Amino acid sequence: MADFVTAAGVFNGISAQLAERGGFRALYLSGSGVAGAMGLPDLSVTTLTELAEECRRITSVARSPLIVDADTGFGEAINVIRTVRLLEAAGASAIHIEDQVMPKRCGHLEGKKVIGAEEMGMKVRAAVEARKDEDFVIIARTDARAVNGFQDAVERAKFYLDCGADMIFIEALESEEEFRQFAREVDGPLLANMTEFGKSPLLSAQELKSLGYRAVIFPLTAFRAALKAMDSVYRDLFRAGTQRGFVDSLMTRKEFYSVIGYDQYAEDDSGIFREVQGMQARRGRGLI
Repeated sequence: MADFVTAAGVFNGISAQLAERGGFRALYLSGSGVAGAMGLPDLSVTTLTELAEECRRITSVARSPLIVDADTGFGEAINVIRTVRLLEAAGASAIHIEDQVMPKRCGHLEGKKVIGAEEMGMKVRAAVEARKDEDFVIIARTDARAVNGFQDAVERAKFYLDCGADMIFIEALESEEEFRQFAREVDGPLLANMTEFGKSPLLSAQELKSLGYRAVIFPLTAFRAALKAMDSVYRDLFRAGTQRGFVDSLMTRKEFYSVIGYDQYAEDDSGIFREVQGMQARRGRGLI
């Protein structure tokens, strides 16, 4: 595992390619992003197979390791086994499962509930035992801070590490001091969530590293920016009936083709054509 992991939130293949173009070498697929891109709320209404398919689409075009939000594991411990197997097969490098009661809610909203620590421990053990690759990272997320208080979150984190979790994702801490104190009390790799408009202060990667964290995710930053831009474009386009007023702010065809590697696809296609032509010519001359 790298010294410190900074993972950009992505929600489809092109966003993953853009994140890598921007310099990121770790990616994060948010369950809220998957649901949001489908026009749905993050309330356990999307399915495991939908998540696995999005994961597969991303890993087929991106080179960086992908952390995947597996919500509550899509069921009990026995369901977690299948969740791990499908997401590992889809190319994920890590997943996190959380200790919320289904249907889960965004970790920064009111009204969420958590399952018992023992029940979550079973899910963690199931995940650890289901993985085929020992380098596949199992992250246990606890939402207990907002439900049962800070100390319960600490005790759960320690227990989940005992159950075999490789890393702890602590959700919805409410101050920099809480982030610092949690790192002091929990002896294990920690992941922080820097989502906007939530309960946690927006700390930088460097600040979190100095506090003792090993990873940070920015789950919906680009997604929210894309939504804001699209909303503006659609409104302006409808009002003006033309894109002439903002065409300079759009990514050009050339820039887009550069992101997706259009020229490489075309070059590969031409190369295969020339290779087959040569084989046909040699066969015609009796050389093969």
